[in-house]
Amino acid sequence: MLGSFSGTTVPALLNSTSNQLYLHFYSDISVSAAGFHLEYKTVGLSSCPEPAVPSNGVKTGERYLVNDVVSFQCEPGYALQGHAHISCMPGTVRRWNYPPPLCIAQCGGAVEDMEGVILSPGFPGNYPSNMDCSWKIALPVGFGAHIQFLNFSTEPNHDFIEIRNGPYETSRMMGRFSGSELPSALLSTSHETTVYFHSDHSQNRPGFKLEYQAYELQECPDPEPFGNGIVRGAGYNVGQSVTFECLPGYQLMGHPVLTCQHGTNRNWDHPLPRCEVPCGGNITSFNGTVYSPGFPSPYSSSQDCVWLITVPIGHGVRLNLSLLQTEPSGDFITVWDGPQKTAPQLGAFSRSFAKKTMHSSSNQVLLKFHHESAMGGIFAIAFSERYTYMNWKSGRLGFIAGSTSGQVSDLCRPLPSQFLHLQ
Repeated sequence: MLGSFSGTTVPALLNSTSNQLYLHFYSDISVSAAGFHLEYKTVGLSSCPEPAVPSNGVKTGERYLVNDVVSFQCEPGYALQGHAHISCMPGTVRRWNYPPPLCIAQCGGAVEDMEGVILSPGFPGNYPSNMDCSWKIALPVGFGAHIQFLNFSTEPNHDFIEIRNGPYETSRMMGRFSGSELPSALLSTSHETTVYFHSDHSQNRPGFKLEYQAYELQECPDPEPFGNGIVRGAGYNVGQSVTFECLPGYQLMGHPVLTCQHGTNRNWDHPLPRCEVPCGGNITSFNGTVYSPGFPSPYSSSQDCVWLITVPIGHGVRLNLSLLQTEPSGDFITVWDGPQKTAPQLGAFSRSFAKKTMHSSSNQVLLKFHHESAMGGIFAIAFSERYTYMNWKSGRLGFIAGSTSGQVSDLCRPLPSQFLHLQ
């Protein structure tokens, strides 16, 4: 408010500080008077002083009258210290509501833009002494950083910059640079890159200016199709892992977990595994299938394979030769009712044969495959555990296929170990 006036005293000269003026007159119901007469004329208003443009920054806005706004922003690599927008305030003395800001090259920070600039503290002036600054470049997964130095000058051997291919101090160092020679361009192979700068207490130099730009990383090779197995995993980018599992009857040869490595040429940290049918082995699962070596391809080289199937004590093993295509001479499968070849033999089989079923009275079964003919063949033997019991009325040993609960009738009990010799 410029003033409030009443009575007969003529007010002093008034000057507005805006391009608009509001005048309000009020009278009540009592005495009337002659009122007032005023004149006005337009005069030029004084403006706010032209604000200083910060070093390494730019100013937007060329009007400096009351309520005009001027904006500032910094060049890439510099951080704005102060207010990005200032306004010319009304008043007899024109001034800005805030002082002009500064643009400063800071010591460290985090950058997430797809491209940007990193500067040593105080650049292009000399950096201070005793500085330890760390910048983290964080890009989306699947991108690396292409780093190029535009300026470089440090005290040789004492002040240096390190670039690491990852977010940690232990991440692989891509380079350590000191002196006045401009480093060559670098390619990080991680979506996170660390830039570290150190200066000691002595000489100070202009430091460095580098720019980075994101580039798309290749994925590791697709591990599928994975024969006779399953691949589990979310993706094939750097740092991501996939897990390999084999189908029943197959054995994983190689590492079960692979991780996509850093590097300009993407690859897994180990060779891709494979699922193969082992030539023999110890099997302790309740059910499954024993396949011929190389299944479903025919076996080839002469070999002897031995499998020992073991289920819990008190259980037997049911075998089903669901597929048997061997040569009539020299190729055969022998099955023993126990863990050794001295146990009773359940049978010896060869030639094309199907759906031959047998049961063991022991919780262990030994299988041996012998191959010596020139031709190959294939076979598949399904197995499952069976619960054994003694019928005390008949005195006979019996089986309950597929039962693992141990629940039998009052007439049936698990066969005690001291009676296992009974027939």
